[in-house]
Amino acid sequence: MEEQRVNIDDIMLHHKMWLETIDGQGILGDGKWKILKAVEQQGSLTGACQQLGLTYRRTWGDLKKIEQQLGFPLLNKSRGGKEGGMSELSPQGKALTAAFDRFHSRVDEVVAEAFDTFRDTLRELEKMQ
Repeated sequence: MEEQRVNIDDIMLHHKMWLETIDGQGILGDGKWKILKAVEQQGSLTGACQQLGLTYRRTWGDLKKIEQQLGFPLLNKSRGGKEGGMSELSPQGKALTAAFDRFHSRVDEVVAEAFDTFRDTLRELEKMQ
């Protein structure tokens, strides 16, 4: 079966970002950022896990690992009682989420501009045939 030629305007770019240690241990990326944003939006880790279809236990462990790596709490937590426990973003968790939002927006803009330039090059190459 022969592949059909693709319209250059239909070519899309997808990219992910993450931060890791020098020895390759992941710290924070798009996935964990989405979790933090969902905690902020839902007002709880349980709600965030339900919204994103994630298990509470694994997500809790992932966030604890980030807290250990960065040295500050991401969540304020209280144990269950009559109305159950709760967890919400700590002030540091809110600040980290906002900073990653700004960082991601800037990187997305630069990547989009670079991709537009690359797509222009593809159009020029296409004309050379």
